Amino acid sequence: MHAPFKPTSSLAMEEIRSLVEGEMDAVDRLIHEQLKSHVALINQLSNYLVNSGGKRLRPTLVLLSAGACGYRGQHHINLATIVEFIHTATLLHDDVVDESDLRRGRDTANALWGNAASVLVGDFLYSRSFQMMVSVENMRVMRIMADTTNTIAEGEVMQLLNVRDPDTSEARYIDVIQCKTAKLFEAAARLGAVLAEQPERWEQGLARYGMHLGTAFQLIDDVLDFSADACEIGKNIGDDLAEGKPTLPLIHAMREGSSAQRTLIRDAIEQGGLDRIDDVRAAIESTGAIQYTSRLAREEARKAILAIALLPETPFKSALVGLAEFSANRNH
Repeated sequence: MHAPFKPTSSLAMEEIRSLVEGEMDAVDRLIHEQLKSHVALINQLSNYLVNSGGKRLRPTLVLLSAGACGYRGQHHINLATIVEFIHTATLLHDDVVDESDLRRGRDTANALWGNAASVLVGDFLYSRSFQMMVSVENMRVMRIMADTTNTIAEGEVMQLLNVRDPDTSEARYIDVIQCKTAKLFEAAARLGAVLAEQPERWEQGLARYGMHLGTAFQLIDDVLDFSADACEIGKNIGDDLAEGKPTLPLIHAMREGSSAQRTLIRDAIEQGGLDRIDDVRAAIESTGAIQYTSRLAREEARKAILAIALLPETPFKSALVGLAEFSANRNH
């Protein structure tokens, strides 16, 4: 798909996960504990979500950031759980907005329980997150997470405005993914420095790391939507096109393609649907759109690694480098 990106001092995903395995077990226990409700439908839907096979990448990032900053308390377990709840809430709302019926290879919650239940349980996860934030008793953390959730909501609305708009520019699209996706990565990465009360330059370096990491992660999602298969990525191929989303491979193909290719892709975005998915994929391939998007993802991963050059050399820093590598090279 694209040339491998191999920075030095990186760890494989198995090693990264083993580094925080005990803490992630504590996060999983807290997730189940905090999802309990006297409302049976919330329990049902929540349990379905937490057992759906997600990568837990964002909570892992909180734990690694705390380790890299030398944090010795327990609040990072709470914050890792909070970050995962916020992420899950956004997925619930996204699937309703997008009318998706498949995520991570399983039926979406809205396909099983309906849109109303999905939206309301998403609201439950958001409100539970802020209940948990209060227990950390750190106003800086509260401010970061409040700003983050607000920016994510703005990003979701920005994306909605781009749907079925073939004139969406690359800059406009990058703005959307940095607000909608990368902002939570940014928050997750900077929280360790905040908890450990490290210098501002550490916090800002980790924040930049998270923003670049999240951007790379989303760009590869765009690539996989046209170059993987449903079994690998756990969703229907061409979903973004079917929903009329002008992602970067489509934007690049329109910019570099022939007049006929531009018309083809414009029509596909405006109308949604997958009637000519094979022709669209051929246009993406012939214009080098996959390679272009992959190259941008690798550049973002390199910027992420540079942003944490000031951190001391530890296994946790190596793991952060490994996550950047994973974000630019994953196939699922």
